[in-house]
Amino acid sequence: MKVTSNIKSVLGKADKKIYGHFLEHFHRQVYGGVFDPDSKFADNDGFRTDIIEAMKKINVPIIRWPGGCFVSSYHWKNGIGKNRIPEFSKAWRVEEPNLFGTDEYVKLCKKIGCEPYICTNAGTGSPEEMSDWVEYCNLDDKGYWAKNRISNGYAEPHNVKYWSIGNENYGSWEIGAWSSDQWGPIVRESAKMMLKVDSTIELSAAALADPSWNYRLLRDAGKYLRWISIHCYWAENFDGINTLDFSKVVLLSDKSISDPIDKARATLTTLGLDKKIRIAFDEWNLRFWYHPRSLESFYTDKPLTEDDYLSPRDLNDRNQTYTMSDAVFSACFLNTCLKNCDIVGMACFSPIVNTRGAIFTYKDGIVLRPSYYVFDLFSNYMKDNILNSWKWESETLEGEYHGRQITVDAVDAVVSYGDGVFAVSAVNRDENHSHVLELDMTDTPVSLMRIHTLNGQDANSYNDVEKTEVSVKTSEWIHFKKSVTLEPHSVNIIEIK
Repeated sequence: MKVTSNIKSVLGKADKKIYGHFLEHFHRQVYGGVFDPDSKFADNDGFRTDIIEAMKKINVPIIRWPGGCFVSSYHWKNGIGKNRIPEFSKAWRVEEPNLFGTDEYVKLCKKIGCEPYICTNAGTGSPEEMSDWVEYCNLDDKGYWAKNRISNGYAEPHNVKYWSIGNENYGSWEIGAWSSDQWGPIVRESAKMMLKVDSTIELSAAALADPSWNYRLLRDAGKYLRWISIHCYWAENFDGINTLDFSKVVLLSDKSISDPIDKARATLTTLGLDKKIRIAFDEWNLRFWYHPRSLESFYTDKPLTEDDYLSPRDLNDRNQTYTMSDAVFSACFLNTCLKNCDIVGMACFSPIVNTRGAIFTYKDGIVLRPSYYVFDLFSNYMKDNILNSWKWESETLEGEYHGRQITVDAVDAVVSYGDGVFAVSAVNRDENHSHVLELDMTDTPVSLMRIHTLNGQDANSYNDVEKTEVSVKTSEWIHFKKSVTLEPHSVNIIEIK
C-alpha cells in the first residue's frame, strides 16, 4: 500500500479522550481490581499502585464510572460518608458494599491524572438525584450536598466536568428501559436540573446508531447536550471464551466499526448539530462481557445458584483469550476514531482492568494484555493533527462473516503530525503475510525514522502470569526509507522526522 499525506491538508485535531477507559462495579474491576486495601500493592487509600502506574504509563485521559448496567439501580448517596449502606445490585445480582463511591473514584482519577466522567442513574433514579450528585461534586459550599461533601473531608469541589445521563436505557436488558418517545423528555428534565446546579458541565445521554432514536432524543433535549453516547461490542459471546478466529476478527475491523459512527453523524448533521454535539463512544471492546443469567429476567423452577450466574464470570479472566486479534482490532478502532476526529471526541475501552480489560490483576502483580500496548503506542506516539491520506495500490483481504462477503484493506493506516514529527499508525490485518507500506510525505523534508512494533510469534500469542508473548519492540533511529515492511498480524507506529 502507498500512503500520501501533506501537512497542509489537515483532517482535524484528535482529542486525547478517545484513549479513555471504563470502570464498572462488575466482578473484579473495582474490588480486587483498582481498589484492594488488603493487597500488598495497596497505598494508604486502598488503591493498587501497580495498576495506577500502568494507567499513568498509557496516559489514561478519562475514566467513565460507575456503569454500565450497574448504574441503573445505583444510588450514589449510599456510597459516601463514614456509614456506607450496602445495597443489592439488581443488574449483577450481588451485594454492593459501597466502600468505593464517588469520593474514592475521584481520588483514583486524581492519582492517575485523568478526568472523571460520571454516568448517572436514569433507570431507578430521578433528575433530582442526578442534580444532587452534581451539587455534591461541584459546588463550593452552597446546599445540603456540597456541605455534606465538606463534612466528609473534601473541602474543595471535585469539579467533575463530564456527565452522562443514563446507560443503554434503550435496551430491554436495562433496568429502567424507556421508549424513544419517553427518553428525550427524561433527558431534557434531568439536564435542566443538572445544568441549574453547574452550567459549565458537559452532558451526554444514552444514544444509538439508530436515527429514529437519536432524532427523538435530540429533538427534545439536543440543546442541553454536548455529547451523545454510543456503545458497541462485536464478537459473539456464547461460552465466555470467544474463540473467534483472527481471520473473522479482521473482517469486523472496518465497516463494522465505522457504521455506528456514520449513522450517528448523519443524524447530527441532518439536525444541524454536528458542530455542537460530538460522539462519545464510551463503551467499546471487541468482546462482549460474559455474564450468563445476569441481565435477563425470567421465571425458574428453582432458585438460581452462584454457579448459574456468578462463577461463569471468571471465564472473562482467562488471559489466553486475549491475543493479537484483540490488539489488531483495538488499533483499527482507534484508527477509525482518528479518521472521524472531527466528531468523535471520546471513547472508553470497556473496561480498564479485569473482565475483558487491558490489565489483569492477581495477588502478586498484574498482566498487561495485548490491548494495553495498543494504548501505550497510540497515547504516547500519535500526534494531535490528523492528516488527510490518499491510499494507492492497496491489497485486500476477503472473507465471509454471518453470510456477508466482506473485503477489507490488508493495511489500515492513519497519518498524524505534530512538533515536527509524523506518526503513522499502521496495522497489518493479514494473519500470515508481511505487507509493504510506502510512505510519501509530500513537500515535507524528512531524514530520520523509527518504528514501534507490537506483535507476538503468531496471531494467537498472549500474555499471562509469568508469560509474555506479546510486547513492543522499538528500532533505532535510521535514515528515512519510503518503504516499511509490516510484520503479519502487527500494530505499528512509525515516527518520521
